[in-house]
Amino acid sequence: MEQTINQYNREISKCRQLFESKNKDYGTSWRILRPTSITDQIMIKALRVRSIEETKENKVGESVEDEFIGIYNYSIIGLMQLKHWNNSTNFSVDEIMRLYDEEMEATKHLMLKKNHDYGEAWREMRVSSFTDLILMKINRTKQIEDNKGQTIVSEGIDANYKDMMNYAIFALITLNN
Repeated sequence: MEQTINQYNREISKCRQLFESKNKDYGTSWRILRPTSITDQIMIKALRVRSIEETKENKVGESVEDEFIGIYNYSIIGLMQLKHWNNSTNFSVDEIMRLYDEEMEATKHLMLKKNHDYGEAWREMRVSSFTDLILMKINRTKQIEDNKGQTIVSEGIDANYKDMMNYAIFALITLNN
């Protein structure tokens, strides 16, 4: 488990560093995005990964790793927007990073609990399976969004974003081993 924690921390650190740099460059321009647009942005990234996996062609030049980092970061944006969408506050970079860290830590804690229960089954999975699971979670999220956030027995949008984050990190760990 210590190896997993170290690898997980390494990958989330890369995601955090890129997110912070982009927020210094662009500010919180992403705050204009409606939650449904964030889900669609994650879908675009996951579909691009799937296309590269299937065709073995990458004409844009951004790596699959870059796309998984994007999926992770857009999922955190999604979580922040779920909580603060109706809040027109223009957060400072420090405040955004505090909110980012809260979501990052909560999702890491969830991973540790699930990893314990599932016995690190993800280590036997292919990167393409993580891509497919992310796409499935996107479809679930879109359905919940279409249902105005209502579910009967299922977890909500936030749980799907957290699962996408963890699948993206597992993919990054797998790609970098």
